Amino acid sequence: MIDFQYVRAGSVGEAVRLMAESPGAKFIAGGTNLVDLMKMHIERPARLIDVSRLPLDKVEALADGGLRIGALVRNTDLAYHPQVEQRYPVLSSALMAGASQQLRNMASAGGNLLQRTRCPYFYDVATPCNKREAGSGCSAIGGLNRMNAILGASDSCIAVHPSDMCVALVVLEAKVHVTGPRGDRVIAFADFHRLPADMPERDNTLEAGELVTAISLPPQGFATNYTYLKIRDRLSYAFALVSVAAGLELDGGRVKEARFALGGVAHKPWRNAEAEAVLRGRPADVAAFVEAADLVLREAKGFAHNVFKIDLARRAIVRALSQAARGTPQSQSNKKIA
Repeated sequence: MIDFQYVRAGSVGEAVRLMAESPGAKFIAGGTNLVDLMKMHIERPARLIDVSRLPLDKVEALADGGLRIGALVRNTDLAYHPQVEQRYPVLSSALMAGASQQLRNMASAGGNLLQRTRCPYFYDVATPCNKREAGSGCSAIGGLNRMNAILGASDSCIAVHPSDMCVALVVLEAKVHVTGPRGDRVIAFADFHRLPADMPERDNTLEAGELVTAISLPPQGFATNYTYLKIRDRLSYAFALVSVAAGLELDGGRVKEARFALGGVAHKPWRNAEAEAVLRGRPADVAAFVEAADLVLREAKGFAHNVFKIDLARRAIVRALSQAARGTPQSQSNKKIA
């Protein structure tokens, strides 16, 4: 039994103040990840600050043509929002690929960003885990590491980030809006999550006491040539072995703009600017896509049980880019790979 206090914040300012007054506190909204972690004694907050009633649950158009998503918008509402479905379908598709309908009904957009790894050793308090207890060691490196990282890992941690939504957001070049004791700031999505290095206990670049208030999207949404392809052990309610979000802008069969990112392979959604650049001006064909995939994976490193993910990622990149180029995105209702 974890002994904790509970308080409901009436405003963003009050939430930030309550957090500053309470070392060891946690914000809670949908609670779909935090409550599980508390049940397993991985998270032991002294206080829960409920932010679920704050006025952060709207999707609003921006003056520049983009979209602002409140941090408390539920995943289901976001996936089915008309503006998201029409203008940012890769985000809608990624959301529909994640978790179950019941979890999507509860999970918030801001909370999705803050999910913690599903590495089994992180969830097993009887084993060493640097992410759970800094300096204790990484059991996954010499253990069962089939689901673990092949890119961006370190000697301290080979865990992967579990979100589907975040893979699409990095392709869309979203921005994360936060507020904290030192005021408001905006973080480029590519800079929000961090690689483990020698501090794997830090998942992101939030400063102490900061609260995610919104996510903003630019006008470009790749509404026609896009896909979200998720490869997993079973067709539903499973985390990705490898996933790929892709968006292309084509001009006469050639690639004018390309963005793609991988999930399930690193401590953060993995995007490679060099691989995207090699596609620009090229015919949107398999030869170009293979070259891009090889660039992404040239520094990939497998461990005892996950070497297969390198080739799986290569084939997933080529398939996803091909789907996007054809304008035949992966269906999340009929999960047979297109």
